[in-house]
This record gives sequence, structure tokens and C-alpha cells, in this order.
Amino acid sequence: MSSYQTALITGGNGNIGRLIAKNLVNQGTKVIRFDVPGSELTEFHDLETVVIGDIRNAEILRSIFENHQPDIVYHLASLLSGSSEADLDAAWDINATSSFQLMKLAVEFGTQTFFFASTVASYGRGLPEPMHEETEQWPENFYGVTKVAVERLGVYFKQKHHLDFRCLRFPMVISPFAPATAVTAFPSHAIRAAVNAERFVFPVSAETGMSTLFLNDVIQSIVSVCESSSERLISNAYSLHAFYFTAAELSEKIKTRYPNFQCSFEPSSYVEQLLTDWPNVIIDHSARRDWGWEPEYDFDLSVGWMFEFFEQQRNG
Repeated sequence: MSSYQTALITGGNGNIGRLIAKNLVNQGTKVIRFDVPGSELTEFHDLETVVIGDIRNAEILRSIFENHQPDIVYHLASLLSGSSEADLDAAWDINATSSFQLMKLAVEFGTQTFFFASTVASYGRGLPEPMHEETEQWPENFYGVTKVAVERLGVYFKQKHHLDFRCLRFPMVISPFAPATAVTAFPSHAIRAAVNAERFVFPVSAETGMSTLFLNDVIQSIVSVCESSSERLISNAYSLHAFYFTAAELSEKIKTRYPNFQCSFEPSSYVEQLLTDWPNVIIDHSARRDWGWEPEYDFDLSVGWMFEFFEQQRNG
């Protein structure tokens, strides 16, 4: 049973938001899903309310708090890396200013807990390998800049206004729902291409890889850290790690199941630099010690799950 009666999920119609919502309603929690126009869902649970709007609209955000009184916010909404670089003003307004507005409303309406999804993109270049937990955050992409800003905002509201701010930093995520435009989600795209007998171009060098989590472990980590007692959470934010693999290792793993899989490695300078700047292994001892973080999925289990998912889709 969840500790929360009513939850607000920003980005609630996205792949992570939907799965968090499903987990919560199964435990009897009322869920308000907030997301952008065009993300509407045709089916949802009786305990769910869907609100469509622009997260930059302060009046809509206030009305959600006034009408639903959430006791936890899962703040997942964000403009991603490439889109952030393309429009800095929109990225700051969506990623940073809207987070500030949400935190102010959470304090005003007595929201118990505020969860924020951050990223290893909040670090910069020249990272130690493996990356230790005290590594400083000096991002060189604007997406990472906004994430660091919100992390610092959350700690401010925690210290000054007693908001129970909780934050996880995720590495690359393998997910069957990764959008086609998410270039760093190439492992998911490659597996789908193999199942559909399509040739695939890896946008990175064969030896390129980075720290990774499987989607199911992402969901479980969010649920777990939010259900943990605040006394156990010593750190303001926790970085997570499950496994590491290279693009070449993924190609070989795919060929064990689909021997005729055709692929090539044609590095994109943007994707290559982004991933080579990120760490291969992240030390996550604090998460394991403080709230019992333990990933269930390794590389083999993750790829196997993805194969089965896409094969079921293909076969109807």
C-alpha cells in the first residue's frame, strides 16, 4: 500500500509516467496525470484524472493543486537534450522555471514529498572512471544545466521550506517505448530493428557505451525511494547504475538471436560526444546503503525482455 493518497505526475502520459501511475493506482492512490496536448490517452483507470496543458501555464498548475491537493509530486516533465539546445528559452522555462513554480505550489499547499528525475547529463567532461559519488556537476549541455539548477532549487526548498525533496540521477535507459527522435536510445531502436528484420545504423562507434538502467528498474527505483522514510535518505540526490555495455557488444548479443541482423557504425559527432562524456560505471553505494537500491536487470535480462516485447508486438 502506498504512503500517498493523491499523486501528481508531470509528464504523466509518457512511458515512465504511465508506469508510475499504474503502480500507484494498483496500490489505491489517486493519480493526476499532467501532460502536453497531443499526449492524450484513450484509456485510464477510475482513480486517474488526466489534465492536459502547458507546464509553463502557472494558472493551470495552481488549479491542479487547488482542486486535487496532491501529497506527492512526481516531476518527470522535461524538454530533452536536443530540443533544449535548439531552444534555450523554452528549455529554461519548461525545465527550470516550471519546476520552481511547482515547488512553490507544493510548499503553499502542504504537499508532503517532491520527487525530481535528474540525469548523469548534469555532469560534464573529464569524469573519473568509475565516477564516484562526490564528482562535481559542471554540465556542458543546456539540458544538464537545467537539471543541476532544479536539483539546487530542490535542496533550497528542502532546507528553507521543509519540502521533502527527493532526487534520482539516471544514466542511459533501455526502454521499449523510447521515441524514435531520442538518438541516445539507440540500443532500444537497434533491438526493434532486428526483430523487424531492418538494417540499423548505430550513431556511435563500436566501442562506445555508458552506464545503463533498464526501464523496469527505473520505475522500481522511483517507487522505492519515494516510499522510503526521510530519515534514511541522507543524500540530497542519488546517482544510479546497473550495467555497462558497448554498441559492439549489443550488436553481437542481437546476432545470437537474429544471425542475419545487418548493421553499421556511423558515429554522429553529437551523440558520440554526449555518450563518451558520460561515465561507464557509476558508484551508487549510497543508494544501496540508504534505501536498499538493487537493480534486478542486467544486460542479458534487459535485452532478452526487449526481444520478447518487440516479438509480441510483431506477432500481434
